[in-house]
Amino acid sequence: MLTFDELGRNMTRRYFFKRGSHFLGTAALATLAGPEIFAADAPEVAKPALPGRSHFPAKAKQVIYLHMVGGPSQLDLYDYKPAMNDFYDKDLPDSVRQGQRLTTMTSGQARFPIAPSKYKFARQGKCGMWVCELLPWTSKMVDDMCFIRSMYTEAINHEPAISYMQTGNQITGRPCLGAWTSYGLGSLNENLPTFVVLVAQPTNTEQVQAISARLWSAGYLPGEHAGVSFRSSGDPILFINNPPGVPSEIRRKTLDGLRELNEINYKQVGDPETRTRIKQYELAYRMQSSVPELVDINSEPASTFELYGEEARKPGTFANTALQARRLVERGVRFVQIYHNNWDTHANVAGRLPDQCRDVDRACYGLIQDLKQRGMLNETLVIWGGEFGRTIYSQGGLSHENYGRDHHPRCFTMWMAGGGAKGGTIYGETDDFSYNIVADPVHIRDFHATVLHLLGFDHERLTYKFLGLDQRLTGVEPARVVKELLA
Repeated sequence: MLTFDELGRNMTRRYFFKRGSHFLGTAALATLAGPEIFAADAPEVAKPALPGRSHFPAKAKQVIYLHMVGGPSQLDLYDYKPAMNDFYDKDLPDSVRQGQRLTTMTSGQARFPIAPSKYKFARQGKCGMWVCELLPWTSKMVDDMCFIRSMYTEAINHEPAISYMQTGNQITGRPCLGAWTSYGLGSLNENLPTFVVLVAQPTNTEQVQAISARLWSAGYLPGEHAGVSFRSSGDPILFINNPPGVPSEIRRKTLDGLRELNEINYKQVGDPETRTRIKQYELAYRMQSSVPELVDINSEPASTFELYGEEARKPGTFANTALQARRLVERGVRFVQIYHNNWDTHANVAGRLPDQCRDVDRACYGLIQDLKQRGMLNETLVIWGGEFGRTIYSQGGLSHENYGRDHHPRCFTMWMAGGGAKGGTIYGETDDFSYNIVADPVHIRDFHATVLHLLGFDHERLTYKFLGLDQRLTGVEPARVVKELLA
């Protein structure tokens, strides 16, 4: 009896073409139509997206995510509560707190005195959004913005809360939103990373929070989808330029040798991270020519700095990173993440909040208007927000002129603009104490599902097989697309 291998060797051309006629036609069809043609056609079967393919037409093709590290005070910026003036220095009612968890920074306080915002508010735009006096530039564009005043989370401390906001899980090690975007949509520019991270330097540095590359990790996704961090001074990326005395032809020859060694290693071991490293070396080589032009803002006209302000000329400022974000998406970067620190106002709100707002107010206005003028806002989703909100009661001493606020996960405010978000929308409502949500709650999972929807993805179908499970950004708990936020 012939073995299987012998049968294969003895197969004639005529027999092959006779038995394989349908196979050849199918192969040709697959080449033309793509692998989706073989997917199960039952509507109830979830089909994961292929990298670079969305589930339906996207409204946004790029994202700029402005994360305010520390948790901005919704009470002092967007969630106006005039009734609190009559409650000054009175204790937070138990009926409002309802036994909810507090941090150890205030759980031992003898009292929880109510601290109304010391800042003035006014209605702005056709939508009538209440905005704090510290944000005069933002006030001019509220009709371009979509406000969510009913965000909430279960995380009450910074590390798990920021991780939750960025990766959908309080435990670090999962892919972040930028990595999922890179995985789902792929690159628009072969000479720049798909996902870039910028860390802005705040003017005030009283209480900055530690952040790390875990927040822009690819997690269990292939490593090529991790964020690439650009530095605020010096070379944007370490070692991107050739060492002294090493010409480009030597660098090219060195990289070719490394690639050959890595290819040998990949064939022997099959580790996908080896393939990622090969791609990263090649991208770094191409970035040697693309990055210097990218970060050189001297080519920008004077009108650009009239929008963003003169701070945009200073490397490392929030205004500078906002301008760099526009230049990045203009050149095809899919996802730009900016972190701005020092929003953790446990004390000295009067001394710190004005500095924080000056850092971001005009720069955010400039970014939105710049994108709009260039015809890019419709396809670029801009997100602003932190990891949680702040308490109505004061942490530590209280006066009419100054106070502090502890972490508050029960409600906080975020906003979006462009990229299919419905401008002039004010969604969600909190109680008079800005302590509990009374209408239209939006969990982090709902927010992520909505952002993925704007990018053209069904959050339940954008998955990656890991540890035997179809992993996804929104996890296994229920999540919904908040359609009221969509244009």
